[in-house]
Amino acid sequence: MSGDADTFTNSSGRNGQPIQKLPGFIATPRARWPRHVNVTPRIPAPPSDDRDVVITFIGHSTFLLQSMQATVLTDPMFSNRASPVSFAGPKRVHEPGVRLADLPRIDMVLLSHNHYDHCDLPTLHELAQRFQPLVVTPSGNRDLVEKSGITRVEQLGWWQSSRKSPVPVTVAPAQHFSARTPFDRNRALWGSFVFELAGRRLYFAGDTGYSEHFRVIRARAGRMDLTLLPIGAYEPRWFMKDVHMNPAEAVQAHLDLESKHSVAMHFGTFQLTPEAIDAPPQALRHALDERGVDRAVFDVPVPGESLHLSDVLRPRVVAHA
Repeated sequence: MSGDADTFTNSSGRNGQPIQKLPGFIATPRARWPRHVNVTPRIPAPPSDDRDVVITFIGHSTFLLQSMQATVLTDPMFSNRASPVSFAGPKRVHEPGVRLADLPRIDMVLLSHNHYDHCDLPTLHELAQRFQPLVVTPSGNRDLVEKSGITRVEQLGWWQSSRKSPVPVTVAPAQHFSARTPFDRNRALWGSFVFELAGRRLYFAGDTGYSEHFRVIRARAGRMDLTLLPIGAYEPRWFMKDVHMNPAEAVQAHLDLESKHSVAMHFGTFQLTPEAIDAPPQALRHALDERGVDRAVFDVPVPGESLHLSDVLRPRVVAHA
């Protein structure tokens, strides 16, 4: 991370899509997505013991992580549109896998950056009314979060660790950018998170393109027990490469982090880019096979699906003929 008094930049020097290429992106033909995909909301079971973490995919980049120590929500987004207005902008295709009203008490929110599909003020307002959770977020996002009514906000630079969180949390780099309007580009920082639950090291990648930062995170923070990695909204590469990984790059990030287990996110909820709704999971399976990585170590969940970390990290028994 670097920056002057007004803006932040990526360590790679690549700072988002060039604005002059936006017309070409808008003109790119798009695959047809379904208007709506039925989801049966679920109520996640609690962790089985103090070594377990229940990871529930709610949709897009929103996960509910439950442990005996704390309950964490990542990039909470429950609204129908990822937009500053309710009548236009990317519309939700999958409903949230857990209803906002059915959430258990939330102790902490990890908020990666200020884009509308990750920082949803109506959702944050509801969380403020019900729980008043601590929000840990990169530098420059405090004022925006406080507009939702949340008063407990800790903003941090890359490699700074929280002093207020109920569990260890460190903000780490990401390859992305920030903006809420045409006039505030990169005036707030973006990031990812290394944190611990139930004695396990977890990583939430936030919104990111692929870069050397994954290897840097592994070197500084250690091997990850579980990583939450984006796999969607990646076409066309000439426009999206610097801000969103494709599935092959997500597999490389999984390998760079030496993750024991990864879970896919940032796909299938909002059509942000031209690829088909089922393209990211298909491309991920192909990339795993091509790299010789067992498909079982990189889950592609459906909204509402839960994983128990104690189960996915249990040594696998391979039957021999």
